Amino acid sequence: MENKKDQQLDIELSQEIASGVYSNLQLIQHSPTEFVLDFIQIMPGLPKAQVKSRIIMSPVHAKKLLDALKDNISKYEMQNGEIIDTVPNIDYNQINPMGKA
Repeated sequence: MENKKDQQLDIELSQEIASGVYSNLQLIQHSPTEFVLDFIQIMPGLPKAQVKSRIIMSPVHAKKLLDALKDNISKYEMQNGEIIDTVPNIDYNQINPMGKA
């Protein structure tokens, strides 16, 4: 079996995806077999928000994402100081998803 450190993965990043998508709200749903992450953009003063991207992943990969985020946030805070949450709380029960998949 090949050593994992010797393996190399080439990841292609297309021009279209490279610019990214801004999201200031995320909704997460799950079933026994998958996690669905909706990345949403809310514009100030508008009653409507738009899902900009939806990512569907297995529970194992969702947990790996959580671990990677924790690691990266820890590194960020070591360099830049603690991230202070100044975003108002959202009542997720008041969100009305227009198009359920």
